[in-house]
Amino acid sequence: MDFLLATHNINKRNELARILSPLGIRVLIGSEIGIQLTDVEETGVTFEENALLKAESGCKESGLPCIADDSGLCVDYLNGAPGIYSARFSGVHGDDEKNIERLLKELSGVPREKRTARFVCAACCVFPNDKKIVVRGECEGFISESPRGNGGFGYDPVFEPEKTQNGMTIAQMSSDEKDLISHRGKALTLLAQELKKIL
Repeated sequence: MDFLLATHNINKRNELARILSPLGIRVLIGSEIGIQLTDVEETGVTFEENALLKAESGCKESGLPCIADDSGLCVDYLNGAPGIYSARFSGVHGDDEKNIERLLKELSGVPREKRTARFVCAACCVFPNDKKIVVRGECEGFISESPRGNGGFGYDPVFEPEKTQNGMTIAQMSSDEKDLISHRGKALTLLAQELKKIL
């Protein structure tokens, strides 16, 4: 059975394909079925709403069940910011360095115990018959005082997951280590469990 993933990111596709292949699901992206998906304006006020907007649009344009996700970083000291605005926290969309710079500036002088945060991922699947599945995965941790590590992307160099040794950031972990604890890994695993019930 073919499912569309509403992304241009081949790494996301590969990760989801690994999780869903045991269910007999083949995960495709737009370019593989010859369509250019519309870049949906993320007007939702939650991760779930934005994921749903993208999945609904992809399903409508392709006629296939469509999976989409929306994720970001929520820092307790900043009342949940940057949240759904994580990718454009600095004012420039997708500038990881500037986003981290602003985050560390906002947390300057804040002690470790008050630097708690979580990565959140909402994943959604919309079917042509309007059936919807929405799940959420989270990874709790702390914001470090400076970036460490060259792996990953986004805020990975300043995020220390709770369940790691020696205060490693996600950017210092191997892909396998990250997959075990990541918010996206958890959300996609939950999604697979829900799909298993209905397929």
